[in-house]
Amino acid sequence: MAKTPKNQGKTWTESDIEKLQKLADKNTPTGLIAYELGRSEGSITNKAHQENISLQPTNKSPYDRKVSEAKKNNSK
Repeated sequence: MAKTPKNQGKTWTESDIEKLQKLADKNTPTGLIAYELGRSEGSITNKAHQENISLQPTNKSPYDRKVSEAKKNNSK
């Protein structure tokens, strides 16, 4: 049986919304955002839609990682 998220049914705080925005800006996967905020993926998706926060992947590495120098040199 699946665990209930720790914040299920609780009101979203401004701090929660700010954290959602920051994680989404860093290209964090929705499942990880849900884990970090203690909410379901559905609630993350719904709140992002309400707040006009895009969860669509951007053209950058997940978690805002930088490409290593070795990888850059191999692609030349």
